[in-house]
Amino acid sequence: MTFRVAIIGGGPAGIYAADLLTKSEADVSVDLLERLPVPYGLVRYGVAPDHPRIKEIVKALQRVLGHPDVRFLGNVEFGVDVKIEDLREFYDAVVVATGAMADRPLGVPGEDLPGSFGAADFVSWYDAHPDVPRTWPLEARHVAVVGAGNVALDVARVLAKTADEMLATDIPANVYDGLRAKQATDVHVFARRGPAYVKFSPLELRELAHSPNVDVVVHPEGFEVDGASMEHIAKNKQAKMVLDTLANWVGREPTGKPHRIHLHFLEQPVSILGSDGVTGLRTERTRLVGDGSVAGTGELTDWDVQAVYRAVGYRSTALPGLPFDHAAAVVPNAGGRVLDLDGVAIPGTYVTGWIKRGPVGLIGHTKSDAAETVAHLVAETSHTATAREPEAVDRYLAERGVEVATFAHWERLDQHEIALGAAQDRPRIKVVDRDEMLQQGRALPHGHPTAV
Repeated sequence: MTFRVAIIGGGPAGIYAADLLTKSEADVSVDLLERLPVPYGLVRYGVAPDHPRIKEIVKALQRVLGHPDVRFLGNVEFGVDVKIEDLREFYDAVVVATGAMADRPLGVPGEDLPGSFGAADFVSWYDAHPDVPRTWPLEARHVAVVGAGNVALDVARVLAKTADEMLATDIPANVYDGLRAKQATDVHVFARRGPAYVKFSPLELRELAHSPNVDVVVHPEGFEVDGASMEHIAKNKQAKMVLDTLANWVGREPTGKPHRIHLHFLEQPVSILGSDGVTGLRTERTRLVGDGSVAGTGELTDWDVQAVYRAVGYRSTALPGLPFDHAAAVVPNAGGRVLDLDGVAIPGTYVTGWIKRGPVGLIGHTKSDAAETVAHLVAETSHTATAREPEAVDRYLAERGVEVATFAHWERLDQHEIALGAAQDRPRIKVVDRDEMLQQGRALPHGHPTAV
């Protein structure tokens, strides 16, 4: 008898799990349930639009969605359209792969002021996520970005580059108009630790200097490397490449370009200043203590900025009907098996990706993560579903008035976006509105004015 498996989340983690299931020795049928009408999750809505190379992963993910034993059921929200109890009637196992899209807080005074933003929210805006506002306040001339990872670089780069530079990407008109109106001239990126410990990838870092309109300024204050730093880069090739690039930029004078990205090390945020809105950021100078960590020095600096972007990591959110570790922001699990409040594995319930282990690692790292979860699932699953046929869940969703967006819907929308882009000599132009996504995905009669 065929195992019926539901995967909640149509991003890379969920799709990798589906791929491994179909390649396993088990006879499986997989349904991927996704809240949005489109697949790919973080690849579509978390990767900066001017990084098309990273989005090449979509080609491999698309092949998985085309597998005859995999169905994509988009526009289906877990906890709203279907509950965990319902899924257990239709499926022998449920795999949760919902990722992490919320911002981790800084935990400093002033964090809730107008003008203090989460990087994830900004990324969702410039990546044309359908569930966020269409506009973004970009009046600040001097901006602070707190964080030392690739998301911090993405935010700084998008804030500093001109809107016309982004026209070669898939951004829709509302994002272009917003970026064209932005006022930022100087973007300051603050890292709490020293330059040997930042989490930038070498390629992303070097890309900062590729814009003809942006100077990159690495400030020598705080650019310190001790013995522990040298030991760290000796074991980490990427960290060494990053440090070498930064060292070549230290103290380099701006060339007069209209925009600047400033990189500051050994500065940790203490508070965001202002009463009715952000008027500054206060940081404390830190010092290396010889073991890779840092300690505060008590030396404070107030930076004249009118906006602060928090890019200190993503955070998963709790899901209805499932246990959640609020401190670690993950579903408690052992090797992907979901554990109840007593630490006992819940039969037929699994997690993979960032909801399993936290937002650590690059997209490709979710493959090994999914392999562990799928191995347990295949070894442990028994036939428990009482309504096994795919048509049963289809009827259930139809009765609840849910318009399911299938893989065929996505293929039609995909071609529509590509056609929009081709008309402007661009790779694609994203459709932003959820209703328009659904409309373009529907199978329309040939000759219909909105047929794709």
